[in-house]
Amino acid sequence: MLRRRLSSLLLRSPCSSSAAASSCHHQQQHHLLLPTHAEKPPALNLLRLFTSLAGTDGERPFIAFVLGGPGSGKGTQCSRIASDFGFSHVSAGDLLRNEIAAGTDQGEWILEIIREGRIVPSEITVELVRKAIESSTAKRVLIDGFPRCEENRIAFEKITGTEPDLVLFFDCPEDEMVKRLLSRNQGRVDDNIETIKKRLKVFESLNLPVVEYYSSRGKAHKIKATGTEDEIFEAVRKLFSSLR
Repeated sequence: MLRRRLSSLLLRSPCSSSAAASSCHHQQQHHLLLPTHAEKPPALNLLRLFTSLAGTDGERPFIAFVLGGPGSGKGTQCSRIASDFGFSHVSAGDLLRNEIAAGTDQGEWILEIIREGRIVPSEITVELVRKAIESSTAKRVLIDGFPRCEENRIAFEKITGTEPDLVLFFDCPEDEMVKRLLSRNQGRVDDNIETIKKRLKVFESLNLPVVEYYSSRGKAHKIKATGTEDEIFEAVRKLFSSLR
């Protein structure tokens, strides 16, 4: 049901969304959003953003959010995007895990939240993401796995005073995500079946309003996240080549 709803959201013309005021606690073929007659084609709009925001000294970097369920392959694809198209790759998950590894009191709290499959409070994640963006000298930044919910999104826009220029959504069936997570064997605390199921429920209930909001803003692009890594990246490459 979730994937059918997402497909309908990403294929329709931008419209106003009531999801922008909701919070975290209340809450496959490649498509571009279809423009209305009064709008410029999305690829043309994105090309102008890509060249004007990313290449001018003194301007903030071109920011792309990358969304998708746990195990959708977004981290792998982000690494390839960063390598091929000159982006700095900022992983929200890695930032949180680095904080845990530092052994701080905040890191211990974050660890407990992640073990329970819950969302880390927005003020913590946004501050880590903000620092990572500011410390980067790159003019194009991928933010992987963020925002996880509407509260994240609203907090980011309020704290940074900006919105992303592009949002990628990696659309992957739940059974495929579970299989990938259980087989990757990276020793992560959240890669066990009980926590995976919690994470997928959180993803389903909280990510949809975020995707819907950015769809209404004409910024969301869906990537079919099944097949081989190369097949998935080919769809990604076509989008970013048009921006280049």
